[in-house]
Amino acid sequence: MKLTKCAFLLAMALPQMALAHEAGDFFMRAGSATVRPTEGSDNVLGMGGFDVSNNTQLGLTLTWMATDNIGVELLAATPFRHKVGLGATGTLATVRQLPPTLMAQYYFFDSQSKVRPYVGVGINYTTFYDADFNQTGRDAGLSDLSVKDSWGVAGQVGLDYQINRDWMLNASLWYMDIDTEVKFKAGGKQQNIDTRIDPFVFFFGAGYRF
Repeated sequence: MKLTKCAFLLAMALPQMALAHEAGDFFMRAGSATVRPTEGSDNVLGMGGFDVSNNTQLGLTLTWMATDNIGVELLAATPFRHKVGLGATGTLATVRQLPPTLMAQYYFFDSQSKVRPYVGVGINYTTFYDADFNQTGRDAGLSDLSVKDSWGVAGQVGLDYQINRDWMLNASLWYMDIDTEVKFKAGGKQQNIDTRIDPFVFFFGAGYRF
């Protein structure tokens, strides 16, 4: 009788012991996302390449587990705002961008593991907007700034630590291939500058399973 009772209690407890990252799960992560460009560009007006500043915003990811080990993730964020400089002139312009990215992921270990490292590869689309020269840029005779949207590959490595069935901590590193064309006028003459932003994105946050 005691053995039967223990078996029943164990059977009742087993579903509670399962952790997240199982086939069919949805979970969302939120935290700080810092974009650090590794920029390079063609020579701009004989003064070298563009300098693009780092920026930190709220990062959001939504993940669906197709199997216990394979996930599909969408990255979103509040708009990033970058300062753009050129050599010793300091900041000449600002530009905002959104980089939604879709990833296919592979999670190591099994669904019972509290620690789930993973890797991912996918595609990034970056849209630029509100690009404008500041007063320093305008005083230098620069005008009509625009930045072309970009498509490129993306990769990531990450780690989830499961606190309980529903909550987790996350740290991940992304790389995005962002190549664009910057257009502007200098003294009324059109300039088209091929620019490589190619940022690393550092994400630290918490996740919740639905």
